[in-house]
Amino acid sequence: MEVILKKNVDKLGYKDEVVTVKPGYGRNFLIPQGYALLATSSALKAHTETMKQRAHKETKVLAEAEALAVKLSEVTLTIGTKAGENGKIFGSVNTVQLAEALKVLGFDIDRKSLKIKNEPIKEVGSYEAEVNLHKGVKPTFKFDVVGE
Repeated sequence: MEVILKKNVDKLGYKDEVVTVKPGYGRNFLIPQGYALLATSSALKAHTETMKQRAHKETKVLAEAEALAVKLSEVTLTIGTKAGENGKIFGSVNTVQLAEALKVLGFDIDRKSLKIKNEPIKEVGSYEAEVNLHKGVKPTFKFDVVGE
């Protein structure tokens, strides 16, 4: 079954891609949740026309994503959290905390596009996270977890 993705779907594809999925996955999850549209002949014609119009805009978006990637790769965040005497923190550091810290610095990045390497983080130290900004643009930045 072929579908046209309306949103980025993790481990499947990016928005506006035509992908082949199993019929049950498409009918029971992707289409009802609004993640995809059935790829009929009329939908495919409309999709190709939309993609032609969007092609020149895409280069601008890609350039903006690459500029943001350069800025993000230079950033080092400091996340403060409660920690015990031996360096273990209470709970763990997650993408919500990273997104809030980035927002303070002026980066408006959705928490769903953040991925922490070596998750879960339960100790004080230095770590890395990856941001999915665009199809081929995935910069990493460093953050430090410190006890308060």
